[in-house]
Amino acid sequence: MITILDGQDHAERLIAGPAPAWLLKHSATCPVSSAAYDEVEAYLAAHPDEVAGMVVVQQDRPLSNWIAQRLGRVHQSPQLFLLAQGRVAWSASHWSITAAAMVAERAHLG
Repeated sequence: MITILDGQDHAERLIAGPAPAWLLKHSATCPVSSAAYDEVEAYLAAHPDEVAGMVVVQQDRPLSNWIAQRLGRVHQSPQLFLLAQGRVAWSASHWSITAAAMVAERAHLG
């Protein structure tokens, strides 16, 4: 299940948390982003113990911008990050966001 991030404090807890976590920057109007969202949901359905947060860019542009700055990454949408120990362990955007890629990258993280 993906939790909607409701502010910088919530996003920071996800980023800096003790366990690996996923963060999705999602566009509510983009078909590519819709496909990426479906891939993330499919992955999470198979891995229900994993943590995931999401910001919908159109609903919270300031938070989306803050995340880009906080993670040191140029904004893209859709954009998915695997976070570990307060840093980006892996990221993907657009059609590169797949459940299979998530499985592979999560396995590398351990």
